[in-house]
This record gives sequence, structure tokens and C-alpha cells, in this order.
Amino acid sequence: MAIETTVKRWRWLAGLWAVIVLLVAVHQVHFWRAARLDTDVMALLPENEQAPQVGEAMRHLSDQAARQVVVLVGAQDWQAAQQTAQAVQQVLAQEDAVLTPQVSDAAAREAAVAFYAPWRDRLLTAGQRAWLTQAEPDGIAASALLQLYQPTGGGRITDWPHDPLGLWAGWWAARAAETRVRPRDGLLWLEADGFQWVLLRYERRGAVFSMTGETAVNDALAQALTAAVRTAPGSRLLATGVPLYAEVAAAQSNREMTLIGYGSLAAVLLLVWLTFRSLRPIVLVGLSLVIGCAVALSATAWLFGKVHLLTLVFGASLVGVAEDYGFHYFAARQGQPASARWRTLRSLLPGLLLALATSAVAYLALGLAPFPGLRQMAVFSAVGLSAAFLTVLCWFPLFDRGALPVTRFASRFADTLQHWPYWRASRGGLALALVLAALTITGLLRLESHDDLRQLQSLPAGLVAQQQEANRLLGLPSPAQFYLVEGRDAEEVLRREEALTERLANLMQQGRLEGYRAVSDWVPSAARQQADAVLTQRAERVALDAAAAELGETVQRPAYSAEVLTVERALAHPSASAIKAQWIEGAQGRFGSLVLLSGVTAAQLPALEQAGRDLPGVRWVDKTAEFSGLLARYRVGMAALLLAGYAGVLLALYARFRRAAWRALLPTALGSLITLAVFGWIGLPLQLFTVLALVLLLGMGVDYGIFLLEHPGEGTAWLAVALAGVSTLLSFGLLALSSTPALHAFGLTMLLGEVLIWLLTPFFRLRPGRDAAISTQNA
Repeated sequence: MAIETTVKRWRWLAGLWAVIVLLVAVHQVHFWRAARLDTDVMALLPENEQAPQVGEAMRHLSDQAARQVVVLVGAQDWQAAQQTAQAVQQVLAQEDAVLTPQVSDAAAREAAVAFYAPWRDRLLTAGQRAWLTQAEPDGIAASALLQLYQPTGGGRITDWPHDPLGLWAGWWAARAAETRVRPRDGLLWLEADGFQWVLLRYERRGAVFSMTGETAVNDALAQALTAAVRTAPGSRLLATGVPLYAEVAAAQSNREMTLIGYGSLAAVLLLVWLTFRSLRPIVLVGLSLVIGCAVALSATAWLFGKVHLLTLVFGASLVGVAEDYGFHYFAARQGQPASARWRTLRSLLPGLLLALATSAVAYLALGLAPFPGLRQMAVFSAVGLSAAFLTVLCWFPLFDRGALPVTRFASRFADTLQHWPYWRASRGGLALALVLAALTITGLLRLESHDDLRQLQSLPAGLVAQQQEANRLLGLPSPAQFYLVEGRDAEEVLRREEALTERLANLMQQGRLEGYRAVSDWVPSAARQQADAVLTQRAERVALDAAAAELGETVQRPAYSAEVLTVERALAHPSASAIKAQWIEGAQGRFGSLVLLSGVTAAQLPALEQAGRDLPGVRWVDKTAEFSGLLARYRVGMAALLLAGYAGVLLALYARFRRAAWRALLPTALGSLITLAVFGWIGLPLQLFTVLALVLLLGMGVDYGIFLLEHPGEGTAWLAVALAGVSTLLSFGLLALSSTPALHAFGLTMLLGEVLIWLLTPFFRLRPGRDAAISTQNA
């Protein structure tokens, strides 16, 4: 009667789980159609806890550049450069093109000049302002007459009465100096390194990346390079932009998911076949893995909105862990009649639940670090393990109806436990422990830490080299170091920015900074506009009077706008592209701007930080140093959490096993310490992801000890532990092959740690005869 009641309850649970799985299957169809995947490595990093507006600024910058691709086409003479650029444009303009050209010609410059013209009288450079403040009337008059008699076309962009001192042309020359690109024959041109370069701007069409592993933009650019070289031998093509990196990252993740996910799945299923020689365990274990990964993906997408590609790569290693429950079930089922399957699962349930709890807690511990990427990985893994466990619990007894005889492979491997030695506190055992302790301590003393943002990403060397060269040629500002200027309104932001740029101008005069880009250079504060308008009016009145005396006729000064030029008005005009990416409106209820820097070197960073230190509303942002500091801080924090985790797991084990609890925990502690010692001996640094791997080793390594304590002396438990250990090694061993440094370090730590823990655990198992009391208690 009890068995019949159990079967009814199991069937009810199986039906409920089937409904949930069906809903997940429907969600999976919608998810992959929408392809809500994220490749931005910055999304893996934590928000700045002290300055959330810095994160807002970074997102603002990345959003502006998310779809932009810059192409530089170079040849040794201008005619060849024009022809080569035309050939590149033709290739990139094919019907299936993934890039849309952006118009950037002389017409846009003329539109910008026309827009700013009504406020010409209050747009001055720092040098012009200083000159107008100090110049004597005779000097102003002489300058005006020189401008009057200067031949037409000498840089003048308006007639003499509208700009008698050449201030307007000088202001535009200063704005043009922010970039090395100049218009020429309807194209954007620069000369550098013995080449004539043509600048082409494009925008990525459609999805920025494809999970199929295709690299459409990079392929199109490769074809364009071929066409360029064919047109003008020796010509060059440089391309840079977020879509290129996103596409390569997607293709790389696709390859790694295939290698890690399918590779470990194939290896696991092969192990199942060798052990059980039955199709039923293969199908059911494979089903638990597929459902575990699907439920994990749906839960992660539901909680976070998007799933990062590195989460999928990391989640692919879940295959090597989630099958443990199926292994334990079928290992215990061998040689048992089909009618005993309910009793078998019920006897395994306490150990399975304890193993699931320790593993899930270890995974969820990753989520305590404020890294969105780690939180995704934690949720994905914990949910995936739970879903695989529920699949075993709900469906395996219903679908596992046939006989499962003991195979020769399983029998021989189970018997190896009887030949595995016990560690004893004898003279030889103590001597071995001392030698191992000495080697471990020495290795730990040699261990060094290393925290670097670059460990989170693996950038192709070719793309990085192209970006560095393009940035050098174009003089583009660095996205990693900048100033964030904040204020209660736009006017306060502009005034604070002007105070900052005065100091930056001094650094440029000292040769300690190549250049900067500020919104206030395009839209000065109202106070500065009013003061400059007064300076300009007074000086130009002197200039026009001098001309009238020289020419014998009166020259009228044109009227200019009485209204102040505002950022809002400027941003509403198409010519505001120069400042749009640098202005943040309404961020956290405030206004802000980004002052971008060009040609920044490591030696200049202290002076740049000092330049904005005591200015109100000005914050120096060095994202590279900041994120490296965060990685170091959370490495230390997670190490402390790891120690707390050991204490918590020991308490949980003590509640179950009492004085034998140390036997389940000690192998994991020893394996983790020896792994770190090996890293010290071979020169691998300790980093955050090494510590995170140690957290997971705690959760998974303890499982082996739990099952050997739950079933002391039983070969089936050792068989399941061995299968679980080997499959985990395969999964995380493949993860060590990832080209992403963080995942590589994580996988290598797991690989070494798993091998050591698996080898050490049997040394500390219970001896059935001597520890019968504990065995009886556990039963």
C-alpha cells in the first residue's frame, strides 16, 4: 500500500514537472527567435558603487558607438586612395551588405557653420579671449586691416564685415583641430605614415552578432581589402568598431559552446554506455541534461532580460555536473529488479538532496559578488542543477521499467574501492603528510595575485592592432579615461567644465596632454557667452572704425542673436553630432558631460587625475584602474566568503555525520590548497576567477565525500562518484581550453582541483567494520 501511495504521488509530481518543461520549451522557441544575447564585456562588470552615474556615462558612450564601424583606406598617392576607396565602397554596398554608409561631406560642414553663425560673436577660443582682453586698440586696428587686405580665400568662411578680426575662422580652425581628418574632393582625408587615407563611416545593419557563428561584417571587410589591394597594390585597409568585436566574440562563443557543451555531453553519454551498456540510461541522463540547461536558460532570461554569451559558455560546463544525480540512480539500480526502483531512489534521496544543496549554495555564492555576469552564471547553474535533479526525481522511476544488469566494466571499477588504501596516522602516513604540507606551503608562499580587466575578454590581436593604429591616425579620444562633469542644470555643468578645460589647456601647453574634447568648446556657458560677446563687440567696433578711417566710408557691424546658445538648442540640430555622445541629460536627476582625452599615456594619468581633483562636480574616471581595483577587492571578499562557506558546510555535514563530518570536507580543502600550491610553483597568478572556482570545488568536491559516507563500503556509490568525477573533469577540463582568460583560469583550477579531490576522497572513507556505528546511524 505504501508503494502504491508513493507511485501515485510520484506520478502527480511527474505530471506537474511535465507541464513546467512544456512551458520552458515554448519559451525556448521565442528566446532563440529573439536572440536576446549580450556580448558586451562591460555588462559583466559591477556598477560603480560610489558613483552609479559613472556607469550611466559608460553606457551612454557605448550606446553611441554600438553600431558604428570606421574604415580607413590608404594608398601612397591621393588618386590611388580615391580609387581604392571607391572599390571598397562598391564591395560594401552589395545587395546583401550588412553596413550602411553614413554621409559625411562638405554639406554637413556648411550646415554646421550656418547653424552657429547667429552666435558668432560669442564663440571664442582661449587664445582669442586672452588676446582680446590684453590687446591695445592700435594692435586690434592693425590686425583688422591686415585681415581686410588679405587675399580672398585665406581660410575665411564669411565676408570681412561679419568677421573683421578673423575670429570666426580661428574658432572653426580650433574645432577642426579636434580631429586630423579634413574634407578633400568630397571625401574625408588625412595624410599620415606616408599614406593618403580616406575615412569611411558605416553603421551595422540588423543584429550586431549572430549565434550561428557567422562573421558577416568581418567577411565583408576582408573582401573589401582584397578589392583594395587589387585596385592599388600596396594599399591598406583599417577597420574598427564595436560590431567587429561583438561578431568575433559571438563566433568564438559559438565554437566554445559547441566544443564544451557537445564535447562533454558526448563524453558523458559514452561513459554511461560503457558503464550500463543500455540505451535507457543514455536517453534518461541525456534528457536530464537537456532539460536542466533549457530551464536554466529560461530562468536566466526571465530574471535578467538578456543572457550574456559567457554565461552560455560557462553554462555549457553544467553538463559535467548535472548528470551526477542520474549516475547515482543508475549505479544503485544495477542488479536490482525493476520493482525496487522506488525504494532505490528513496534510499538515495537524503544524499542527493544534501549534494544538491551544497552544490547550489556554492553556485549561488558566485551571485554575492556584484558582477552581473557572475550573477547570471550563478542563477543559470543553480537552476540547471535543480532542474536536472527534479527530472531524475520525477521521471526516472516512471520511465526506468526494465532490468539493468551489472556490467563487467561497472563491476570491475566498483571493486577498485576495496583496493584503495586508507590514510592512517602511522609513521609513514605522518611522514607523507609532512612532505605534502611542506611542498604545499612552499607553493602557497610563491603564489602571487594578479587582477586585470583583460582577464574578462579575449580580443583578437589583429583587431586590436587595427584599432590602435586607427586611433593613433585619427587622434580619437580614449574611452577608458575621461572626466565626468555634473551639475544641477546645463549651465552649471558648462561652467564647471570650463574651469576644468582651463587646467587641461595648461597641461597641453606643457606637452603633458595631446588634446581634449569638451561640450563647452561648442556651447559655452551663458556667463562666458555674455562676457565674450562684450569683448568681441568692443574689439570689432575698434576694427570697423579703423577700416572706416582707412576707406573713407562707414562699415556697419551685423547684428547677432540676442538669445543665448543653449545645449538643448544645439543638440536639436543635426550638426550636434560632435557633442551628442558627450552630453548626458537627466542622469540620476542631474545633468552631466564627458570631457574626452586624446593621446593619453600611463605616465600622464597622475597629472590628469590631479587636474580635476579639487573642482566641484568634476570626477576623474579611469575605468581600467577602477575595474582592476574592483577585481582585487572582490577577490579578497570572495576568499573570505569561501572560508565562511567551509564553516557552513562543516556544520551541515556535522548535523548529518557527527564526528565523521571531517572525512567529507578534508579532501576538498586539501585538493584546493594543493591546486593553489601548484599555481605558485608553475607561476600562475591568483585571480578572482581562481577563487570562484575554489568556491565551486567546495560545493562539488564535498559531494564525493557525502556519498561515500552515506554508503560506506558500497562499490555502487564509488562507481557513481567516479563517473561524476570523470564527467566533471571532462566538462571543466574543456572549459580550460576557452580563449577567454577568465574562463581558462576558472577551468584550469577546476581541472586540477577535481583530480586531486577525487583521488584524495577515498583515502578518508569510513571503514565498514570499524565504523559500523556511524554507518548504522547514517542508515
